[in-house]
Amino acid sequence: MSQVVKVGLGDRSYEVRLAQGGLEGLGEAMARVCPPGKAVLVTNPVVGALYAEAALDSLTQAGFAPVRVDLPDGEAHKTVDTWRALVEDLLALGVDRRTPGGALGGGVTGDIAGFAAATTMRGLPLVQVPTTLLAMVDSAVGGKTGVNSVRGKNLVGAFHQPCLVYAAMGTLSTLDEAELRCGLGEVVKHGVIRDAELFAHCEDEAAAIRARDPETLAVLVRRSCEVKAAVVAADERESGLRAILNCGHTVGHAIETVLGHGRLRHGECVAIGLLAEARWAQSLGRCTEGTVDRIRELMASLELRQSVPPMSIGALENALGVDKKVARGTLITAVIHDIGDVRLAQFPVKDAADMLRFIPASKE
Repeated sequence: MSQVVKVGLGDRSYEVRLAQGGLEGLGEAMARVCPPGKAVLVTNPVVGALYAEAALDSLTQAGFAPVRVDLPDGEAHKTVDTWRALVEDLLALGVDRRTPGGALGGGVTGDIAGFAAATTMRGLPLVQVPTTLLAMVDSAVGGKTGVNSVRGKNLVGAFHQPCLVYAAMGTLSTLDEAELRCGLGEVVKHGVIRDAELFAHCEDEAAAIRARDPETLAVLVRRSCEVKAAVVAADERESGLRAILNCGHTVGHAIETVLGHGRLRHGECVAIGLLAEARWAQSLGRCTEGTVDRIRELMASLELRQSVPPMSIGALENALGVDKKVARGTLITAVIHDIGDVRLAQFPVKDAADMLRFIPASKE
């Protein structure tokens, strides 16, 4: 049994299939959208050791001739050099424009493999096979692909929609606690921006979430995918509404850039960013009373980190200045008004930088 969330994009629409168990159904699902033949499975040594054999077996049984290619593991390797090496590997394998690439792993693997698929021969079919909570609820859905620059997060990339997202819920059982919490940061974000019921569900079921109850996690993934699918279908290339998905990311990306990519996990920084941006919205008189407390209390219930090492405000402001959402000295950002209610607004960068002063700092 599997659940399906549809991302409606006309002739580029696709399904997010939430499959119970492991990857045994991957090949059959992929054969529905890609003619069997040569295929490339992109993964990393950590995920590959756990799931590559099952994925390759499923693809082979469905008539594909898959070849495995490994990327180095971790956010520190989400670079132009890694992307370039993957493109050269794909070309060396003799791919053509009908050769599908499967991205088996977390958000880093999906982003790099997706960018390589977008740019090799001007576009290869892409199947996202997320194995982390963060990738399932966010990065595998929506077609954003790319790598980091020394100047900032995800500054090099392209929009390239997958033809399928296959999320095997059983793969979540091998996540370590830090990686699970990383994904929960994005789940909380989806509740804040557009799904007050999802946020309340997280409040009510925090103990079950921490215990990794399969049915509870399945609800989080499905509801998050539904939020993202609806926003992406309305604004695929972030010309307007889709920018609400960046809630928490304006601050979160600045933190990642200043600390160095990989020091804190992306979802951790997003959650801290949500808290800082909610406090900033409250200082502007836009955030309803109690919203900041609910976000902080839910983060505590889910055991999400709420502070970062002390950082230079000047360095954070510099990082904010190269945010992708900055144009002609202004920043378009999502302002939190209530749980489930965020609204886009435009601020001069110098005014928006005030949100950085609401980042909770640790004493380390």
